[in-house]
Amino acid sequence: MIEISAADIAELTNGTLTAGTDPELTVNMALTVTDSRAAVPGSMYVAKPGEHADGHDFTAAAFAAGAVLSLAERAVPADGNGNPFPAVVVADVVLAMGGLAAEVIRRIRASTPLTVIGITGSAGKTTTKDLLAGILSPLGPTIAPVGSFNGEVGVPLTVFRADTSTRYLIIEMGATKRGHISYLASMVRPDVGVVLCVGSAHAGEFGSIENIAMAKGELVEALAPQGHAILNYDDGRVRAMAERSGAPVVFFSSADAAGPESQDATLAQPGPDFVQARNVHTNGQGQPEFELSFPGEAHAHDVHSKLLGLHHVGNLLAAAAAAHVAGAPPAHIAASLSSQTAASRHRMERTDRADGVTVINDAYNANPESMRAALRTLAELGSSGRRTWAVLGEMLELGEDTVLEHDAVGRVAVRLNISRLLVVGAGARAMHVGAVMEGSWGEESMFLPDADAAAKILAAELQAGDVVLFKSSNGAGLRFLGDQIALSAGYGPTDPIDTASGERTVQP
Repeated sequence: MIEISAADIAELTNGTLTAGTDPELTVNMALTVTDSRAAVPGSMYVAKPGEHADGHDFTAAAFAAGAVLSLAERAVPADGNGNPFPAVVVADVVLAMGGLAAEVIRRIRASTPLTVIGITGSAGKTTTKDLLAGILSPLGPTIAPVGSFNGEVGVPLTVFRADTSTRYLIIEMGATKRGHISYLASMVRPDVGVVLCVGSAHAGEFGSIENIAMAKGELVEALAPQGHAILNYDDGRVRAMAERSGAPVVFFSSADAAGPESQDATLAQPGPDFVQARNVHTNGQGQPEFELSFPGEAHAHDVHSKLLGLHHVGNLLAAAAAAHVAGAPPAHIAASLSSQTAASRHRMERTDRADGVTVINDAYNANPESMRAALRTLAELGSSGRRTWAVLGEMLELGEDTVLEHDAVGRVAVRLNISRLLVVGAGARAMHVGAVMEGSWGEESMFLPDADAAAKILAAELQAGDVVLFKSSNGAGLRFLGDQIALSAGYGPTDPIDTASGERTVQP
């Protein structure tokens, strides 16, 4: 564990100790929490002001649960006499967390070898992170984010879990504006930087896809010359980031798996800087299979992934390339990729109900690129004659192009011959309009005001053999409807769902 004293925390964060706080008090950084309900004996509670609630209001609850120190922006009285809870008071608790995370990294590197791997991209970060953790964990103690901890709060919380026994530290990096990834990279100092793709997710916040590319490329700019940049050759904007890296570049590529936007890319021959997939295809279950080659290897390795959808090939290759430069043996990488199932929920999560209905819940995140990929997978699963349903909700943060992008997704559903399209929520209505304009007729496409209305249609009309996809941005909440339909007949994963979070209490 990494322990830091209250006095050192104050010095590192330019903070001050509240009256009565013992400067010699030490906290185990792994017990740092930002939610008072997660506090345990010995915790440091970060009183973070939020959009809907102020963490300072829950300080007493955190200390009642066992917290011994607070990182706060103001002192909080602990009793009627005005004596404060033990705390380090700082100007900005989020920035203070970042400074402490940098110190944890520094202390670990000072005593033991550590490889830090940063992953960014408009889609696929969590899946790639999970795959990479699965490859590296058998080779040494590995820390990876829980869920999608990828921002200025989540990254420090991930770092705090590391200690001097940690061999690999995987960091998922998200951004909503220029400079975010630079900040995260300065915090963790990655040895390996992986860029998956540049898409239109968050285009409304960035202003343009070019700005998104500039932001994602901040990761490779932060790499030291002895590091490695892992770049998607099949995405032209990512490929161009090679010029921004002072570190050696390893490309990953598969012409077979490339999306429409990269079909005109000239695929380089395998060389000393390529990890490549050949003969890419899906099996009868919609799972990708291919031959995986590494630089300097005379023979390829067969990969038979258990993930769902051809679009995961890029994530599989990215994990393979990052693991390769981190020292993992090629045969081990291929075997691990072939054995792993989806580790995080609501990402092409498949449930086969005993009544013959297949539910695909991919409603954790959505953007135009991932929508098209999920619809292509649904179409492939229906190619054997199964009836296909696409239950689609709003894609958030698309900016001024939101209507056009939703319209385009509806048209793609028709072109792929999806049997039924249910568009849920006012923000997604343009999908229904696009489907109708493209040539949908009758009730092939339906607009529904909310998830309850969609649930009634599905309960009444789903039949044995049907395949139903749920896809939306996280904020649209269709993942909960997907869980409901997966369990509604009493089949499939049977772990109870927590009604507050919508999560199964035991992961399937």
